[in-house]
Amino acid sequence: MSRPPPHPDLALTLEACAGAARATSFSTPHGMVRTPAFMPCATGGSLKGLTQRHLEAIAPEVLLANTYHLHLRPGEAVVRALQGLHGFTAWKRPWITDSGGYQVFSLAPRSAVDEEGVTVKSHLDGAPVRLGPREAMAIQEALGADLVLAFDHCLGLPAAREELALAVARTTRWARCCAEVRTRDDQALFGIVQGGADLELRSESAHALVELDLPGYAVGGLAVGEGPEVLRATLAHTLGCLPPDKPRYLMGVGRPTDLLDAVALGVDLFDCVLPTRNGRRGHLFTADGVVRIAQKAHELSEAPLDSDCPCEVCRTHSRAYLRHLFATGEHSATTLGALHNVTFLVNLLRRAREHILAGDFQAWRAAFLTRYETGERAWRTSHAQDPEGAQGSRNARLERERKRARADGSGEAAP
Repeated sequence: MSRPPPHPDLALTLEACAGAARATSFSTPHGMVRTPAFMPCATGGSLKGLTQRHLEAIAPEVLLANTYHLHLRPGEAVVRALQGLHGFTAWKRPWITDSGGYQVFSLAPRSAVDEEGVTVKSHLDGAPVRLGPREAMAIQEALGADLVLAFDHCLGLPAAREELALAVARTTRWARCCAEVRTRDDQALFGIVQGGADLELRSESAHALVELDLPGYAVGGLAVGEGPEVLRATLAHTLGCLPPDKPRYLMGVGRPTDLLDAVALGVDLFDCVLPTRNGRRGHLFTADGVVRIAQKAHELSEAPLDSDCPCEVCRTHSRAYLRHLFATGEHSATTLGALHNVTFLVNLLRRAREHILAGDFQAWRAAFLTRYETGERAWRTSHAQDPEGAQGSRNARLERERKRARADGSGEAAP
């Protein structure tokens, strides 16, 4: 077998630090990536409800697409024929593709795992879909993303240590296979550290992947059932096992407080479906906590959603109007909700970067978290007095949405 091509050099530059928090930049064939950065999930090649104009206004550093879903529709051959994701979607900035490994976890009842990969029953027609390290790399090479992920085995938590150990060993073997079967020298391969909340297994997984000398490293298998304190402790330990001269990516975390906690520990990149999912539900991020816009308290409010947010939603519409759109089921409501939430998270990490560079990140983060958590406590107090509010009439529709999302394994389901 021919030798794989050399890995591309991302040329990570460390620009500033604030404790463990760091501002970095690295190069890709489609532009520089500046971190910390939130990477919105364009699962099937698009952000749900948003257009190219919206994306240009948000200007994310990287977009993430889903290998499993694009493999099913329209198929990687179609995307490759149209000059890869950059040509197919017209988004010319950097792309990252997951490996499909998340579907091993999210579609577990429909999956059968073996040493060479996983066979999944398609959520579309029940036909068997084969995914493993070889298939994942072939699909991702056809999709043409700048950053690609090794195929891994993610388990939900809690899980038995024996199962976690098997998944770690399998993830290491699959990552080695991904590195060996590569044929492109312009895609940076990230290994994914697994091990659940077991610190010994996390160390074992990280050290085995670091030996492969990959361009970047992701931390997977968190935010899958463990509490926030366990998440932070596990993340801090794992980051200590990873090289400082490579990008660090925490997968599937999107709450503002969790993002800033992880930035403070030294994470560079993030992705999550939370902003679009919650945006469609009318749960909208603000500096004062999450606004449940369908509640009656906003019926006559002329205030913007968040006076500090630069997005079209906050510059144009009142809370009263947004409440009306969600209460009446207007399609524009879900677009505006997603647009605001994605903008909020992208800008939150952009501001974190600015404050790391300015040298006052820790003070800014403390002030943000105090204000955000004060707002959340105030909502919980009012919610205890009026638990349903205007949101109650939408519960049936939301439950249908959750069931659809759980069935297709996209990660778009509410927890």
